[in-house]
Amino acid sequence: MSGAFTRRTILRTGSLVLLLGAQHLARGASVVAVRIWPAEDYTRVTIESDGALQAKQFFVTDPPRLAVDIEGIDLLPGLRELVGKLKSDDPNIAGIRAAQNAPNVVRLVIDLKKPIKPQVFNLEPVAAYQHRLVFDLYPVNPPDPLEQLIAQRIKDMDAASERAARLLGLEADKVTKPATRADDPLGDLIAGREQPKPPASADKTPSAPDTEDTKVAGSGKGSPAKQPPAGKGKTERLIIVALDPGHGGEDPGAIGPGGTYEKKVVLQIAQKLRDRINDTRVNGNPMRAYMTRDKDFFVPLQVRVQKAQKVQADLFISLHADAFLTPRPQGASVYALSTRGASSAAARWMADKENAADLVGGLNTKAADANVRRALLDMSTTAQINDSLKLGTAMLGHVKRIGKLHKPQVEQANFAVLRAPDIPSVLVETAFISNPDEEKRLNDPKYQDDLADALLRGIVAYFSKNPPLARNRQI
Repeated sequence: MSGAFTRRTILRTGSLVLLLGAQHLARGASVVAVRIWPAEDYTRVTIESDGALQAKQFFVTDPPRLAVDIEGIDLLPGLRELVGKLKSDDPNIAGIRAAQNAPNVVRLVIDLKKPIKPQVFNLEPVAAYQHRLVFDLYPVNPPDPLEQLIAQRIKDMDAASERAARLLGLEADKVTKPATRADDPLGDLIAGREQPKPPASADKTPSAPDTEDTKVAGSGKGSPAKQPPAGKGKTERLIIVALDPGHGGEDPGAIGPGGTYEKKVVLQIAQKLRDRINDTRVNGNPMRAYMTRDKDFFVPLQVRVQKAQKVQADLFISLHADAFLTPRPQGASVYALSTRGASSAAARWMADKENAADLVGGLNTKAADANVRRALLDMSTTAQINDSLKLGTAMLGHVKRIGKLHKPQVEQANFAVLRAPDIPSVLVETAFISNPDEEKRLNDPKYQDDLADALLRGIVAYFSKNPPLARNRQI
């Protein structure tokens, strides 16, 4: 009986060999797509294939380059396309070379512009993606985001002083430039210590609207509020708002029926809101927006929180475009964190969907810092949640004036991206991208402008009742 079974098994196996043919048995994985996502934070290179690929990496420091032997693949046209996708302005990669190093082994050499800490890892199939081999190239000496933020603020103030000098017919070097103290100008701005002020006519930045009748500065509607007179040696406290355009890079977010990517429209809205924030003052203090991503690249959820904490943000606002299984739902929503369960089934569903972004975007879980993972699980304070609800309520009060609301009150659920225990944080679903009419609105520059104005009004309304506390600068 056992002999007969063995014979039948062998015969069936032989038939399978005949059906498949030798070309199928010898075939390795095929490249489905290759992608490069350049950013100052890091550059990601992705090779997507229909089968898992194994890689061995070798790093050379002088000149810096990463060599990777990819097993189970031949130098196919799809892999050659990777060289053509590299852009000259990539901040981290100088060049890419590929060659057949051995049968079924391709050597990929990535020439680097600076010292890099590489991470090479595999991702299992998820969503629309098949197997992915990922190269994340992180600069050894990344720029400090807080110093960049303050330096840009100083640059803007210097430019305002120079414009004032031209208007007054003075020589530029005779105009007092702000934040040029030798001791610690960055600390002055971030913490609100005393510093020299530009001439009153130099700073054309309008005050933030603090009443419902005041028009938003920079919106082109109505007259901006007058700038309060600058007192000599007056303390100026820089208010920092972290803007978090959802998704990005490998993670497109929701895709509308017309093909609109959520990651694209929320970045456009965030950029408009950024410009408005940078042109606004609250109670005489300047505001500055910090973007967790300003281009199309993937940022893990916990890194978004980390970035906001690094710049000591006063607020964290994550921007998204809602989607549902049917095209009927519509309207904007605002969410805050909850540590006691979701306020509704819909809020719980939304949090689960947004929290899955790391799976699609491609998180290297093996390299994730243990402290970061623990921090992400920390429960936020009651005070932070209460302030987040106040901020969300203020935003809804102005957003409802430009369109429909999906929910009239702030919803709550356990969103991973809202878990900064020291920063009031909200997630704004700007509209339902799955609704054809709202997808068109999301692509309409006027609606984007109106939405940015409404969100700014909500931010200012919040700060008018909840002034930011003094902070100590710690870098």
